[in-house]
Amino acid sequence: VRAQLRKTCLVKLDKIYTRGGDRGETSLGDGSRRPKSDLRVDAYGTVDEANAAVGCARTHAMDPESDSMLARIQNDLFDLGADLCVPENDDSAASGQRSRLRMSAAQVKRLETEIDAMNAVLAPLNSFILPGGEPASAALHLARAIVRRAERLMAALASREAINPAALQYVNRLSDHLF
Repeated sequence: VRAQLRKTCLVKLDKIYTRGGDRGETSLGDGSRRPKSDLRVDAYGTVDEANAAVGCARTHAMDPESDSMLARIQNDLFDLGADLCVPENDDSAASGQRSRLRMSAAQVKRLETEIDAMNAVLAPLNSFILPGGEPASAALHLARAIVRRAERLMAALASREAINPAALQYVNRLSDHLF
């Protein structure tokens, strides 16, 4: 399995620790340094936490179609983290150039299409649903709550710095999708 992972891994890590964050700072994707308490770092860290929660949900028995949707979501969450860890560059945005991975309207649309398909076979809700029930459902409720926290952090970040609008749209749709 490890040999297979090495062949398919896009990032090569020779060393897990770097000591670069020992003084409470971290590097963003563009190489700039920020305190670990920075709102941007908190936002993409919470996205990472949401991804882990979705991964936990996938360990519970579910149908192959749902598992495939969640696998795509996990890949999207890696994209979202990559998007958030590189601040928007006004020059590249104005010129239409995107040198970094950014969330796209197509990813938002895919979530909307999946939500519509799931809602088409469900009876209308008459009340709120308490988290729990089956293990997979409980895990997805937890993932949804973490996604909603990520969305709040991203909205706060967007009030201070430019962020990709598709990133905020995606995380908003994702909490609905996980519901």
